[in-house]
Amino acid sequence: MKHNILVIGGTGKTGRRVVERLTKQEHHVTVGSRKGTPAFDWEDHSTFAPALKGMNRAYIVYYPDLAVPGAKEAISALTEAAVKAGLEKVVLLSGKGETEAEACEKIVANSGLNYTLVRASWFNQNFSEGPFLDFVLAGQVALPMPEAEIPFVDVDDIADVVTKVLVDDSYNGETITVTGPEKLTFEQAVKILAQGIGREIQYIPISIEEFKGGMKAAGLPDSYVWLFGYLFKEVLGNPHNQEISHDVEKVLGRRATSFEEYTQKNIATGVWNQEVTV
Repeated sequence: MKHNILVIGGTGKTGRRVVERLTKQEHHVTVGSRKGTPAFDWEDHSTFAPALKGMNRAYIVYYPDLAVPGAKEAISALTEAAVKAGLEKVVLLSGKGETEAEACEKIVANSGLNYTLVRASWFNQNFSEGPFLDFVLAGQVALPMPEAEIPFVDVDDIADVVTKVLVDDSYNGETITVTGPEKLTFEQAVKILAQGIGREIQYIPISIEEFKGGMKAAGLPDSYVWLFGYLFKEVLGNPHNQEISHDVEKVLGRRATSFEEYTQKNIATGVWNQEVTV
């Protein structure tokens, strides 16, 4: 059966990959973004109903993160609009171990919609498509929490899982936790990157306050500074959030992508050969 699916955040890391996979399966996909037609804007709740019109399923990615102030109100308004639009099911991308995000999960679970929750660990792609790319290019990755062991997850694995549970109703009402197959410290991850890329990259442990100060100095919004402080302290600082899940294997029938495999896959793209911008 082919579905009409709204992918909110359809130009982002997971969203664009989910769009590609659903399109290959010949579902009718609409990208939910400010530049979409019709436009979808998390800060303008009046855009929700027009974007949901004619859809029967939706993938929900809240930007920048479900933990930030205002997320609960936006998710509540969206689920209400989804119910009114007659959607059959939604899939929410959440963060592994984020207490604030779990409040948003409860809103979705209590909405009356069929749903699946996908909780993701920190992305491998933070080093190639996200906030740590410039550090890698500069050869110095300065990050807090050197003792944290993180089960980094590959975004392609997330997209494969999301695509599966969006169209497979046997996962209705379930919470799927997606992680990589191993736990790595930032230093270990950087060492794997350096060996794979073939040049020196140094990991420099710093305090959370030093990291936040660097973000402020770079002119990043206060909301981003707060968010990363929260993620480092509350998420990486909790040992329970460093546990490995085998849900990727259960859903996809294959092993989750390792950090080494991610590194080799991305070397071929040339992403780490570009000029540094910091």
